[in-house]
Amino acid sequence: MKLSSRGEYGVRVMVELAMAYGTGPLPLTRIASRQDLPLPYLEQLMAILRRQGLVESMRGAKGGYTLAQPPDMVRVGDVVRALEGPIEPVSCGGQDGKPCAQRPTCAARAVWDRLRDSMVETLDGVTLADLIANRPAPTPEMVPT
Repeated sequence: MKLSSRGEYGVRVMVELAMAYGTGPLPLTRIASRQDLPLPYLEQLMAILRRQGLVESMRGAKGGYTLAQPPDMVRVGDVVRALEGPIEPVSCGGQDGKPCAQRPTCAARAVWDRLRDSMVETLDGVTLADLIANRPAPTPEMVPT
């Protein structure tokens, strides 16, 4: 089981914005360069994150993106759900509004529910502020020139 690039890149972008929180908007070109992400794809992700109320955009020469809330208020689960949809390890979970007809008698249901609950607990138990506080120190080859 794997997150798509949307979820992975989205979390990376949100961490970048969290590190700059309170210093003004970050241009998308700078984020794309620092995170080594394709700008057109990043523009699509930012549009989704903006519609979901996680980021704000400012136009103009000093424009860019900022977090809509402080980093300690944004959970990783919020970002993942905004970009990936409901957190479900299997499609029969019923969170998409279409419960599986086999759900009442499914022998595997308990394990799928536990897996979903563990994923939600983990993703919602970590904020952007937590990620920043626990990030590894950059090595010289990691520092952009």
